[in-house]
Amino acid sequence: MKAVHIIGVPLDLGGNRRGVDMGPSALRIAGLGERITALGCALVDKGDLPTPIPETQELRDERKKYIRDIARVCQKLYQTALSSLDEGAMPIVLGGDHSLAAGSAAAAAEWAKKTKELPLGLLWIDAHGDMNTPATSLSGNVHGMPLAALLGSEPVELSKIGTFSPKVLPAHTAIIGVRNLDEREKIAVRDSQVHVFTMKDIDRQGIASVVEQAVNLAGNGTAGIHVSFDMDVCDPMIAPGVGTPVKGGLDYREAHMVMEIVADSGLLTSLDLVEVNPTLDMQNATAQLGTELALSALGMKIL
Repeated sequence: MKAVHIIGVPLDLGGNRRGVDMGPSALRIAGLGERITALGCALVDKGDLPTPIPETQELRDERKKYIRDIARVCQKLYQTALSSLDEGAMPIVLGGDHSLAAGSAAAAAEWAKKTKELPLGLLWIDAHGDMNTPATSLSGNVHGMPLAALLGSEPVELSKIGTFSPKVLPAHTAIIGVRNLDEREKIAVRDSQVHVFTMKDIDRQGIASVVEQAVNLAGNGTAGIHVSFDMDVCDPMIAPGVGTPVKGGLDYREAHMVMEIVADSGLLTSLDLVEVNPTLDMQNATAQLGTELALSALGMKIL
C-alpha cells in the first residue's frame, strides 16, 4: 500500500493576482483525498501550513516581493515534506503559488542525498521558466524565481533552504510545456543548460516522446524524480483557473499522458500541484483536473 501525505500551502505572496491561497481547499473539494484513498493508498492529510496574507505583511524589497515571508513558508514546507519522505510517504503539495517549490523540491533533494547518496531529478511542468532572479525580474514576483533558486544561488533566501545548494543539477532537470518567457529569462534558461521541451517540441515530436525523453534525463543516475506541475501548463480551455494563463498549452489527454508516463517509470518521489486559483475558475474545473492528474501520477489504471 502506497503511503501518501497531502500538504496544503495556501501561499498567495509570490504573484500579483490574488486567489491561489484557496487552491488547496479547491483541490480537496474536488475530492482529492477521497479519490486517492479509493486507489488503495494510505492517505494522511497534514492540513495547511500557516501562511501570511499580503495585507498583513510588508513588501520590503520590490525586486523580490515578500521574500522573507515566502522563505519562512518554504522552510516550514521543507521540514514537513522531508518528514513525510523520511516516513516512507510521498508528499503531494497543494498550492498556492509556485514559489513553494523552493521548499518541496529542496526536501526531496535532501532526502535523495541523505538516503540514496544520489542527486534528485526534477520535472518542471510549466508554461513559464520560473528562472528569473531579483536582478532580471521585471515584476519582482517571486513565483517566477523558484527554479532559479533550486538550480543556483538567487534569490538567496530560497536557495539556502536545506543543507546544500544547488538542490538540482541542469543535467537532471527538464522543463516541459514552456511557451512564455521574458526576454532576459530566455538568456538565463539557455545559459543554465537545463533540458527544455517547448510546446513547439511537443507539437513536433508528440507528448509521449517528449515526456519519455524528459523522464530518462531526470531519472538516469538519480534517486527519483520530483514533479512540479503548474496548472498553467494546460491550455486555458481546460484549466481556466490560473493566474497567468497562456493559450496553446497541453490539452486534456496530453496532461494525463505526462503523469501516466511518470507513474509508469516508478521514479516519482513527490509532487507539486500549484497555481490553482478558484476566483478565476469555472465550476472548480481546474481543481478537478488537478485532482485527476494526481491520480494519474499515482498510477490509476484505465484497465
